[in-house]
Amino acid sequence: MFDKAKMLAKAFRLKKAIEGEVTEIEENGIKVSVSGDQKIKNLTVNGVENRILLEVINKAMKKSQENAARKMKEMGGLDGLF
Repeated sequence: MFDKAKMLAKAFRLKKAIEGEVTEIEENGIKVSVSGDQKIKNLTVNGVENRILLEVINKAMKKSQENAARKMKEMGGLDGLF
């Protein structure tokens, strides 16, 4: 039981560390910042922030992740894979 608690604590710390990472790319007047948990934090086009586009993209990514998780569950998840 203690090992499981230690593993969960480690997983939580890892998750927080990954979420804190930010990757930023700027090309052709477009600048995008993405957090380690795959959420777009900032999106500017020619210096103008576009919150509406950012929100729609994040909604689409979340829906895609939910669909992938559902499909994995339907197929038995990762049980027995490791």
